[in-house]
Amino acid sequence: MSKFQPVTSADPNAPLPGVVGTGSAMTEIFRLVRRVAPTQATVLVVGETGTGKELIARSVHVLSNRADGPYVRVNCGALNESLLESELFGHIKGAFTGAIENKTGRFEAAHGGTIFLDEISSMSPKLQVKLLRVLQENEFERVGESKTIRVDTRVVAATNQLLEDEVEAGNFRDDLYYRLNVVPVYLPPLRERKGDIIDLARHFLKRHADINKVEAPEWTAAIEPVLMAHDWPGNVRELENYMARAVVLCRGGNLDAHAIGLPGRSERRYKPAASSKGRPGDLPTLVRQIVRMGIQSLPDGALHDRLVGDVERELIEQVMSDCEQVQVKAAQKLGINRNTLHKKLSDYGDHETPATEKG
Repeated sequence: MSKFQPVTSADPNAPLPGVVGTGSAMTEIFRLVRRVAPTQATVLVVGETGTGKELIARSVHVLSNRADGPYVRVNCGALNESLLESELFGHIKGAFTGAIENKTGRFEAAHGGTIFLDEISSMSPKLQVKLLRVLQENEFERVGESKTIRVDTRVVAATNQLLEDEVEAGNFRDDLYYRLNVVPVYLPPLRERKGDIIDLARHFLKRHADINKVEAPEWTAAIEPVLMAHDWPGNVRELENYMARAVVLCRGGNLDAHAIGLPGRSERRYKPAASSKGRPGDLPTLVRQIVRMGIQSLPDGALHDRLVGDVERELIEQVMSDCEQVQVKAAQKLGINRNTLHKKLSDYGDHETPATEKG
């Protein structure tokens, strides 16, 4: 019996099992996952490291009719080609040096359930061919054996790369990409989920207090602006690590940003990873990626207003931050009228009217 039991909810926007989030971006993801989970469709989860891709994979499994079957996770980036081949497909005794007994592969172990292939972009061309066959024909052979094994295993894959770029660079098979990308789920980084930061922090604080069987540090209002000011380059995982540290270092006292070493603002901002061709992502490519993710995740009828509005707001907020909240400087950098900027900030409603000049 799987420890992940089916979870049902009359509300399609309800949070997924183990996932914290109330913002619009996460609500759209909850809705998408609940729609795809009961089907047999392959799911591709895309997001930066630490955004919670495995939680989405587990949710797909838990909410499916395979929930009582096995859930098997494989990190494709943690093993070299030969070891990964054996891990995925198994081997027979004597297939290679060190193969002293038969081994059941992860695909076979996941029969009747779900296999989660993390870091799928790191898979070698040889193994991509074998994976494609499993997706197309539901069959494979163990290493060193000619007997064909048939399986009924659902595949959920994840990557922190854009596989379209890997396909274009010749590193990833286009036919495999199309097989994996039946239903893509794009996870936003934590810096784009500001409204969820406090809820996540409280959740992790309680979780790690329970794990350590101690009383959680007292939550204070003073910690909130510090958490909100940080860029969280390590995403949800980084936030969880800070809260775990807080449980240890602030035991019996108040939650203290200084004691746990949380900076007021990240010393480094997110930089797009270099593409497979070895050059940073150029602006047109980044724009195409944002639009693609918006089309996949936003509801019909709201696409233009939400996508354009969210991009404009993020641009203005980052420029305001870079200009130390001075509207005159920000308006000049943006190339818009200061009154226009002031109106937009007022519409957002989360900015105090800043000083126009600094002495």
